[in-house]
Amino acid sequence: MNKIITDFKNKRLADNFLIIACLSAGLGLAGCQQEGTAEKTGQKIDKTVKKVGEYMENTSEKAGDKMDSAKHAAQNKADIAEEYIDDAMITLKVKNALAGDQILGASHIETKTVNGVVTLSGSVDSEQSLGRAMELANGQEHVKSVVTQMLVKTTPMVR
Repeated sequence: MNKIITDFKNKRLADNFLIIACLSAGLGLAGCQQEGTAEKTGQKIDKTVKKVGEYMENTSEKAGDKMDSAKHAAQNKADIAEEYIDDAMITLKVKNALAGDQILGASHIETKTVNGVVTLSGSVDSEQSLGRAMELANGQEHVKSVVTQMLVKTTPMVR
């Protein structure tokens, strides 16, 4: 953003120099012409000033457009960063809830969050544990939905 402002200031300084140069050239040329009257000289100066003014207006519009574009790009980056932080916080809260639960404490459950959607994967030992994991994840703030890719592993009975 500072680079755009510095570029804009440099451009403005160059524009001011251009105005002075054009006015000086216009006055110098007008004074050298034999047939020119004060009226013609004034018209030439007016024409030169008008051209320089139009040039400055176009340059200002372009600089404004670039500043707007930079502002929008920065806002988009901030939005993406905020979304990433929100997802990371949701994942952390879900993992803490799962690890602190007496039923699920020993389970191996992976947690991933994208745009507020929590995906649980891994394995649990019962349908009850699966339901509990989904309940805990869904109960966390900012969770939009929970998707499960978990397996229920039962231990075979030995006779």
